Amino acid sequence: MPIVAKLDELGRPAWIALMILGFMVWWPIGLAALVFIIGSGRMSCWKDRAMGPWGGGMSSWGGGTSESRGAGTWWQPTRSSGNKAFDEYREDTLRRLEEEQREFRDFLTRLRMAKDKAEFDQFMADRRARGAAAPPPPPPQQG
Repeated sequence: MPIVAKLDELGRPAWIALMILGFMVWWPIGLAALVFIIGSGRMSCWKDRAMGPWGGGMSSWGGGTSESRGAGTWWQPTRSSGNKAFDEYREDTLRRLEEEQREFRDFLTRLRMAKDKAEFDQFMADRRARGAAAPPPPPPQQG
């Protein structure tokens, strides 16, 4: 389906726009689009857990890490694989990845802060240099 492939390239906003337009034209078309979008998993945030262009996906909506809100979410609890050792490994890995993500965000914040401070310090040094190099203003003429 070339239309589906094109909408997949454009991403979730295109699917949402298609659904809204379908509801505006005739409500069964919008309903069919909604059923197709949900049924195919195109709007599912847990489908691939990818970071979208708007931030951290559904995991950031919960207001914390998986530690602070339990193993899963209220609408989709974590499913057990049946292998306790694997489930523990998965939880440890997810916890470690969340911690690394948090540390990386903190690092980026510190990096931006250092860059801003360096630019500001350079600006102030240039300003001081211009102030010291400028000749004193001429005395007022009396006349």
